[in-house]
Amino acid sequence: MHYIDDLAATIAFATPVLLGIPAEVASRRPAPGKWSAKEVLGHLVDSAANNHQRFVRAQWQTDLIFSGYDQDAWVRAQDYQNAGWDEIVALWAAYNSHLAHLMATIPLPVRLREHPRHNLHEIAWRPVPKEVPATLDYFMADYVAHLHHHLKQVGKLTGVTAL
Repeated sequence: MHYIDDLAATIAFATPVLLGIPAEVASRRPAPGKWSAKEVLGHLVDSAANNHQRFVRAQWQTDLIFSGYDQDAWVRAQDYQNAGWDEIVALWAAYNSHLAHLMATIPLPVRLREHPRHNLHEIAWRPVPKEVPATLDYFMADYVAHLHHHLKQVGKLTGVTAL
């Protein structure tokens, strides 16, 4: 399955599953200093926000160099732990639905264009060596793989095996 279709199918499947998790379960931290399911899903919202602007800008850039962000600071600053679980799930679903739409609108030649200059060795979930050209297509597929990784983490934290 293509990563865009995979993202859309994942949102459709995971949203009701996530909404079925009680808020008190989503709020449990596995250990002091570790993220709860609320914070993990909040991190995925932050990832969507950061990658949204990257995917839009990449269409006109001659490189794939983007600024990073401090994921722990973002999660703390937005206090996902004390936010409503249903609201976090709704935001996650809406943002990722938009990203699937955005990905589908980017022309294939733009997605497949090789960029010798990139920093995906620093910011991608599955890094691309600095000396290997990278594509926006790879970076967007990497985003979806990262999302799956964290949804599985939410499943482990909440005891929901379906994720």
